[in-house]
Amino acid sequence: MQAEDWIQHLEMEAHPEGGYFKEVYRNPNTIQIMQGGGTRNLSTSIYFLLKSGQKSHFHQLESDELWYYHVGSSVTVHILDHGQYRQETLGPNVSQGEQLQLVIPRHAVFAAEVTSADSFTLMGCMVNPGFDFKDFRMPGAESLKREYPQYADLIESFTLAE
Repeated sequence: MQAEDWIQHLEMEAHPEGGYFKEVYRNPNTIQIMQGGGTRNLSTSIYFLLKSGQKSHFHQLESDELWYYHVGSSVTVHILDHGQYRQETLGPNVSQGEQLQLVIPRHAVFAAEVTSADSFTLMGCMVNPGFDFKDFRMPGAESLKREYPQYADLIESFTLAE
């Protein structure tokens, strides 16, 4: 199947960070959140699809997120966390250092792109405690460049216009 087939089959819609998503699970149990108050579902899970040329722009969550490779090309994930940058690759080629699953710690700022031209990647993303748009932030380029000036070009490439 091609990207458009998956998007239709899974009834995916555009995501604000880029790509397409479909929520497939929201744990009905909730947990009290200490910081900021309120409650969140224990966990949530989505399908997430990126096409070549699309970007999952830099964004940040208040919860840990686990990405699971399903099908398609590999994905390069750019992670800015506690003043450090690291790059991880989610994909099927584990003998070449790719990972079938990847943990992105809460508060890390991260972005992603498909590594191959004319391709796509379908993955699953689980957030714990569960995803809520109240906990979703897309920082602008200027604020990120103040914290990570050595990665200005990367930041410009993976942030939306302010």
